[in-house]
Amino acid sequence: MLIQKENINNYRMLSLIQALKLEILGMKKSGTSAYKMLKVEYNLKGSKQSVLEQMQAIKSEVMQ
Repeated sequence: MLIQKENINNYRMLSLIQALKLEILGMKKSGTSAYKMLKVEYNLKGSKQSVLEQMQAIKSEVMQ
């Protein structure tokens, strides 16, 4: 597998989704939260759970 910008962006998206799942379960993170990063980068609105649902929809579109 070649390291390409698209692959790096997809990996970052997947890791932020996993970090958001942990935040929903109660894990704390120092620095900027995954929730805030996802909202800013993907221009999303809503609660942590609704942002997770929106990101899972985006992930299914991108990873086809």
